[in-house]
Amino acid sequence: MRMKTTITIFCAGTLLLLWGCDVKDPIYNTDHPENGKITLTTDWSARTAGIDIPASYTVAVNEYSEKVNNATNTLDHLFEPGSYHLRVYNTPEHISINEATVTVAQASGNVDGVGQFVQEMPGWLFTSTQDAAIEADTDYELTAAMQQQVRQLTLFIEPTGGTTDRIVHIEGYLSGAASTLDMDNGTHGTPQNVALTFAKVADGANAGKWAATVRLLGVAGTGQRLHAQIYFEDDTPRAVWLTDADGIEGCDLTAELADFNKDKKTPLALGGKVVETPTSAGFTATIKDWTPVKGGSVVAN
Repeated sequence: MRMKTTITIFCAGTLLLLWGCDVKDPIYNTDHPENGKITLTTDWSARTAGIDIPASYTVAVNEYSEKVNNATNTLDHLFEPGSYHLRVYNTPEHISINEATVTVAQASGNVDGVGQFVQEMPGWLFTSTQDAAIEADTDYELTAAMQQQVRQLTLFIEPTGGTTDRIVHIEGYLSGAASTLDMDNGTHGTPQNVALTFAKVADGANAGKWAATVRLLGVAGTGQRLHAQIYFEDDTPRAVWLTDADGIEGCDLTAELADFNKDKKTPLALGGKVVETPTSAGFTATIKDWTPVKGGSVVAN
């Protein structure tokens, strides 16, 4: 009887010993074995000289979003394994963002009956998008190359002829300004107008010309056209609209702005000369010979 009891205890002890040798503690690479973690670094180098890096910006990863401040941030979220789409963007003045859609705020405009206007000086917008595949138990270090999405445009008008010294004011608008942008695919849309108020340049290489500066999300639609009216002292002569070479009101800038949506960090300045042509009712003012202007792009924050 004692022999049987001893054998039973011995066998049980052997089984416990074998079980203890076969089972090993799992080894993980991180402290989040079931999820992935993202550390994101933003690269702001591709921006216009003189523009500050935004104080804060948003990182949106699928349904999760977080506002951060530093150039490098570890997101305060653990991601389940799967595919993710990252959008990184700041939200400057006069610009709203809904998922991938960027929209410039409306403005009252300066001419009635010509359609909607957008703000002529939205803040500096930067965006970046990328896709990422997240695995469990992994730390990811991603870099977002921030792309400038607002470009400065300056138009110079150089009056010529006998009425040059009597000009007191030039104003109008540019049609075909993009008011929306899809940051995922870079599509510019919803063309609207942007108001232009010209001021006489007092000094420098462009002294004597009249200049208007705006910031645009881009251009969109079938074309862009400058509509501007010149006003004279004591209304003598009467205000006159600028025309193109065919005598049609407005000046076609479609060709000159064809590549405007590219290289937005480089301000663009264009200049054209006004030629007066006498008529029985006074004269017409035709603007032509639009060319890039050197020394004409001054960025103002």
